[in-house]
Amino acid sequence: MKIQGKAEVLRIYIGDSDRLGGRLLHEAIVEEARKRGMVGATVMRGTIGFGANSLVHTAKILRLSEDLPVVVEIVDKPDRIAAFLPLLEDMVSEGTITRHTVQATFHCPMRVREVMTSEVVTVIPETPLSELLILLLDKGIKAVPVVQDRKVVGMVTGGDLLQRAGMNLRVSLHQALPEDMRGEEVSKLDVAGKTASDVMSGPVVTINIHAKVPEAAALMASRKLKRLPVVDDAGELAGIVSRIDILKTIATATAVSDALHPQLPQGLGLVAKDVMQQDIPTILPDAPLEEALNKLVATPLRRVVVVDQENHVVGIILDGELIRRFSQKEKPGLLRALADRFTRGGARDHVFGVTVGEAMRSEVFTVLENTPLTSVLQRMVETCGKRMVVVDDGGRLRGMVDRDTILRVIGGAR
Repeated sequence: MKIQGKAEVLRIYIGDSDRLGGRLLHEAIVEEARKRGMVGATVMRGTIGFGANSLVHTAKILRLSEDLPVVVEIVDKPDRIAAFLPLLEDMVSEGTITRHTVQATFHCPMRVREVMTSEVVTVIPETPLSELLILLLDKGIKAVPVVQDRKVVGMVTGGDLLQRAGMNLRVSLHQALPEDMRGEEVSKLDVAGKTASDVMSGPVVTINIHAKVPEAAALMASRKLKRLPVVDDAGELAGIVSRIDILKTIATATAVSDALHPQLPQGLGLVAKDVMQQDIPTILPDAPLEEALNKLVATPLRRVVVVDQENHVVGIILDGELIRRFSQKEKPGLLRALADRFTRGGARDHVFGVTVGEAMRSEVFTVLENTPLTSVLQRMVETCGKRMVVVDDGGRLRGMVDRDTILRVIGGAR
């Protein structure tokens, strides 16, 4: 899909050995641009040049130790460049930053083969579940295809491990636990002796490598899936496309378009309040943490919004973040009690001795109720947030929009 419109080119002239917090500066700039969902970034190394200090830098064989010039070029819409610029200026202590307005044609990928992950982590039916769990934790993933002779015969997800393997905590919570507590669950699975074939889901829903991104979104939304194995014309595994792959693709396409492109899902013309969920669990800051935990385990949202007496959003309680925070406190008893609270049928009688205000995260990813869904999606990608809290102009809670809702809009399910 081609999208034409006004854009800006941001050029940053620095040295290739410049550093920021122990990292090469040009790598840090590119990574920050990627995290914020910028359209594109390129690093170019020069062979000779000089800056404000008039020192000549060259790639000639006798002067390879000199600091060669580097240009980082970022392309995006003018408003997104303007929003990125203050952060960039804080990162660059020496060098030059320029902005140039251009007319651009953006070629946005709209086929699954262009956005899928080609190097897929897989297991075979005989893989022991203890090895499978270690693989998920080490790779930071939550599901894995089961493959035999290049054909997908099943999928093992975190839900399968909970329902069929007897695991007590979600994979994402295990990833936040210290190594010794992770090992306990691995040992249990090892003793049970089950393999991938004992717990995998099937038959597996797949999508052809030539399919378009909105088709994948529609299939995921209708089947309530977060990922799809991608197969070639012979039915062999070629890759995997996830919900976030699709959301990032659509976010990039909407970010570079001055208006909603005709080939993009027209449901993205809605605003946050049109699709938000309104039944959101809330709690006051001075309430005991135990009360928040009771609400947390009772909601599929896996979060509780902290509000004041006038319903202004002041924080949020999330299960994974609580696990990570208690892991750092070096109090094994409290951490285990917290993990038990998130376990099905776990104990509920432990007193943690802290209030919600002491345990909450103060930074909340919010959007205004009249924010276009295109902007909601871009903010989700930028913050890596799965859900956006919707507020009114006064910062009072109105609802919540999640990734599943936007996926359904992209897939035409709303």
